[in-house]
Amino acid sequence: MANVALAADFGITFPDSEVALQLAVRWAHLIAGITWIGLLYFFNLVSVSFMKSLPPETSGKVYPALMSRVIGWLRWSALVAVVAGLFYWAYFIILPEAQNARAHGIGSTGKMTLLWFFAFWTGAFLIEFLVLMLPVDALKSGPVLGIIVALVVVGAAYGWLSLNSHAWESSRLQSIGIGGGIGWFMLFNVWGLIWPTHKKLIKWTAESARTGAPVPSQAAQLSRQALVLSRINFFLSFPMLLFMAAASHYPFLVD
Repeated sequence: MANVALAADFGITFPDSEVALQLAVRWAHLIAGITWIGLLYFFNLVSVSFMKSLPPETSGKVYPALMSRVIGWLRWSALVAVVAGLFYWAYFIILPEAQNARAHGIGSTGKMTLLWFFAFWTGAFLIEFLVLMLPVDALKSGPVLGIIVALVVVGAAYGWLSLNSHAWESSRLQSIGIGGGIGWFMLFNVWGLIWPTHKKLIKWTAESARTGAPVPSQAAQLSRQALVLSRINFFLSFPMLLFMAAASHYPFLVD
């Protein structure tokens, strides 16, 4: 108590527990997000071209050691960033705005906001997953799959926004609902597609470098698919970051 009193003499105040929680969650979200997007950019802008410049015998030794670390940090930082961001959005934005809406007789609880979020953005990933499962190679090429994903993401954003544009949702809430939704889609790409693919490639490449045996024939196809999906996440990071930044700095959605 003496330390608190001394701090008060110098005009220093301490946050209450809820403010401290808000700061901690936001800090975790930012640190994890920077790690995730930084590794995503490293992989797409540096690692891919660098690995192609190496001779096969060298890349076979470098790839398993490098990518096992990159993918490990990538997937866990993505998970922490998205979970912390969702908690922050739900507890510190949706809940207070919904409570204020009920106080003015609008009667919303905010539960449907989250329900539609998970429905639309998980559905968007499932559409991409189904496209990849179809026995049509043309749909899996970079440009074609990229266009399909772009249309699906725009559709999910429009659908979610159309169901969450009542009298009480702020532009901040709506913007995070779209930016965070893209992040949710990207998280599924990392955990559901990119990581399982690289796990196989890392195992095959390491075994080949150790024993000299050739990698399985499907490795080339899986490698191309992992690169295409990583490129999709790379390009999706731009609108995702735009909507996340606009949430606090440029309220361009209906407020």
